[in-house]
Amino acid sequence: MINILVTLNANYIPPLKVMLHSLFSKNKNESFHVYLMHSSLSEAQIHDLQQFFEQYGQHFHPIFVDHKQFQNAPVFRHYTVEMYYRLAAHRFLPDSVDRILYLDPDIVVINPIKDFYKTDFEDNLFIASEHEHTTKLVQPINKFRLKTPSAKGYFNTGVLLMNISLMKKLIRMDEIYSFIEENKRLLILPDQDILNGLYWDKIKPVDSFRYNYDARYFELAKLYPMYKKDLIWIKKNTLFIHYCGKDKPWHKNYKGTLGLFYNYFEEKMKKK
Repeated sequence: MINILVTLNANYIPPLKVMLHSLFSKNKNESFHVYLMHSSLSEAQIHDLQQFFEQYGQHFHPIFVDHKQFQNAPVFRHYTVEMYYRLAAHRFLPDSVDRILYLDPDIVVINPIKDFYKTDFEDNLFIASEHEHTTKLVQPINKFRLKTPSAKGYFNTGVLLMNISLMKKLIRMDEIYSFIEENKRLLILPDQDILNGLYWDKIKPVDSFRYNYDARYFELAKLYPMYKKDLIWIKKNTLFIHYCGKDKPWHKNYKGTLGLFYNYFEEKMKKK
């Protein structure tokens, strides 16, 4: 059994279905329990998702969260209050869940995930990847901004393997609320800033090219002569393609090469 966590509002239901279709398609022999934390989905939307899960014979667990849990947290641009819920997941998940894999809905899964899901936490709270191509230049600024001079990286929260058992022991919500209040004007990528600011020494790093491939990097990497991670390599080695940023493959004007993976699973889902 593999536990999956998602947090979103109604705007992300269509890409969520594509992500889940890719997950189920590439892991056909696995039993999934998917927990969805939300604050605003209607009964009709929950019912529609329940029927979606029944098509695949998988398990769906919607969890309502009062938005007041993070009422003082900043939300802006395309960031919504739901992004914070992963940080409080240990308070809402059942006792039977000792670990869970959080996935952003703007992701597709292109290879089996079982081995990654079972990765040893080695006493860490989280396992995550750093998008070095976007964070390397601003790392000194992030260390100063978040007061983490000893941090070895700035980790992306789109793919986050979470040690729920340890989170229940170590994470205090009042510490998170205090961090938000004290740094409200400094938060740029709010949920990531909190995770990296408070738990930078409790994150086990894994290779982003395998476990959280930023689709934007594929275009950039073509410019470098040492570039080796072509489509053949990605199809064989990468687990998660992450469509970071404002441009998404479900937008008509999306031009990224790796949108082909999203389009493939979207078409397959429509035919199911």
